[in-house]
Amino acid sequence: MRIALLEDIRPQAELIQGWLLDAGHECQVFTEGKALVRELGRDTFDLIVLDWMLPDTDGIQVLSWIRRHIDWPIPVLFVTGKEDESDIVEALEQGADDYMTKPVKRLELLARIKAVSRRTMAQDENGIVLNFGEYTINKNARAVYLNGIPVELTQKEFDLVLFLFRCAGRVLSRRHILECVWGCNPDLNTRTVDTHISRIRNKLGLKAKHGWQLRAVYQHGYRLEQSAESTEN
Repeated sequence: MRIALLEDIRPQAELIQGWLLDAGHECQVFTEGKALVRELGRDTFDLIVLDWMLPDTDGIQVLSWIRRHIDWPIPVLFVTGKEDESDIVEALEQGADDYMTKPVKRLELLARIKAVSRRTMAQDENGIVLNFGEYTINKNARAVYLNGIPVELTQKEFDLVLFLFRCAGRVLSRRHILECVWGCNPDLNTRTVDTHISRIRNKLGLKAKHGWQLRAVYQHGYRLEQSAESTEN
């Protein structure tokens, strides 16, 4: 997953970031709430880990901004030194998905992140065949079908299609797509994403008549969404 970590104590941030990287996640660290909010205005993540006490604001205010401005229920995990029951209740009532108190234990943190992120996937990750209306994705065969007819895709195009359908309904920044589908490759740039998006949009006929549309989101990225025609039927 692509995780944003808001933690103003640098050694603590580096420790948690190291755990997440070792577990196979991507992790971007922010030491101020306003910096995270600015980044969320132009980039996207799969999960956010918040500290409460910050130099410029507090975690509850950041959480409030997230719930007002991000148009899908992105998982939010509080990791903080505040351990009073009233603090935990306040965070959960304001929209946090889980709450951990410091000192943080590595295995518990990874388990909680896995638990709160399960609901973000559009389909059961254990399923081999995923169905999205007229589209069928067979993960074992690495094949995509439109109304039962196979669509010829390159390996990277298949990876991109699978990622987009798993994240259906969410706005995804170009950098988010690039990191999750291509990995961290300094030789690639966001034009790679635009080129592949154009190809799969044409190959799969991602238009209203087939129930799914792949839209560009101005100054942000892309969103794969069900068309109005599909939701009305």
